[in-house]
Amino acid sequence: MNGLNKILSNTYINYGLGIVLIYLYIALLMPIELKTVNNSLVITLVAYLTCATTLPKITKYLLVEKKYYVLPVMFSVYCLAITAIVLFRIDYSRPALAHGFFIVLVWLFISSLFSHAESKLKLNAINNFDIEKFNHHDSIDLQVLEAPYLFKNIRQGLVVNLHNNLTPEQEKFIADCSINNIPVFHSESIKEMLDGKVQTMHLSENSLGSLRPNPAYFVFKRFWESLLILISFPILLPFMLFICALIKLESTGSAIYTQSRIGQAGKPFKIYKFRSMAVNCPKADSKFATEENERVTKVGRIIRKTRIDEMPQFLNVLKGEMALIGPRPEQEAFVNAFEKEIPFYGYRHMVKPGITGWAQTVQGYTADTESTKEKLAHDLYYIKHLSFWLDVNIFFKTLKTICTGFGAK
Repeated sequence: MNGLNKILSNTYINYGLGIVLIYLYIALLMPIELKTVNNSLVITLVAYLTCATTLPKITKYLLVEKKYYVLPVMFSVYCLAITAIVLFRIDYSRPALAHGFFIVLVWLFISSLFSHAESKLKLNAINNFDIEKFNHHDSIDLQVLEAPYLFKNIRQGLVVNLHNNLTPEQEKFIADCSINNIPVFHSESIKEMLDGKVQTMHLSENSLGSLRPNPAYFVFKRFWESLLILISFPILLPFMLFICALIKLESTGSAIYTQSRIGQAGKPFKIYKFRSMAVNCPKADSKFATEENERVTKVGRIIRKTRIDEMPQFLNVLKGEMALIGPRPEQEAFVNAFEKEIPFYGYRHMVKPGITGWAQTVQGYTADTESTKEKLAHDLYYIKHLSFWLDVNIFFKTLKTICTGFGAK
């Protein structure tokens, strides 16, 4: 079993076995000399390689297991493949595509199961920090390195708290590890990766540049998010009109309402939402959403739980006031209060606020100042690690939120 784990953990062998398996499976079921079958085989192989290379990139955050992302990633990739087939009028075989989807799903799931043990981070630690805090996570195997310190006893890297006391022997050993290309990790950095949040009490120890995302990605992010909205608009518009009709049928008043929120660089803007509360109640400004349950309508309760009430914010994204993914925008009264109570709170305004975000999908909805401090730690993690693959990770987590209602108000 260990031998199979090691084999499947080798990227090239894993991909090669997958290609051979897919080819043989389809070739045995139908004649690949047919143009439609051959085209479908090529599409399946491209889809497989796309899925196989995408999964490791979006599952490195929080060291999550790949098996939980196989189906959503495949569904997204095959949607793109079907779109390409329709746009370019490619001849294809439905049975071949269906069988291809099945065998790719099975192989990716099986290979992720067998390679999980080998994908664990196997690290050794100098015991100058609380190692017990790290042992609850299934994706890391952290063992204490006992004296005498030897290179041969280190597996994939050395973990040490660089800010705690070290003996001269330990300091020399750490320096020797770096010289000999043995990875040395600060314990707080590993914990940040495991927890998916920045330790705000140590924020001053991070260079300011680490919390400044690549400006070039902002341009690409604006492009792909706007394009995604425009492409999906023909499908979304009828659904949004249907939601408007349901809201109007249940209660009087506008189906959409606006509210002032704080955006990038602390600038206020008007956010759009489907109305989920009765209009004849006192206004809910500067209240946590958990305090407003008695005002929520029947339709409002459903659209809040599934986050459908946020859909009008697609207009905010197209206007450049928001992003699809980013820290959730807060009301000005909350921002003013939090900036006085929570250190570094203003750092979350370095990027555009989002319809969904890392904090919402990992932590859920906040209901008080203490949970907002935790939310800030997640928001700063997102800003520090902002990338296309982290955004894709959040996109799939949001699909889970829509289906389960996790983090709903």
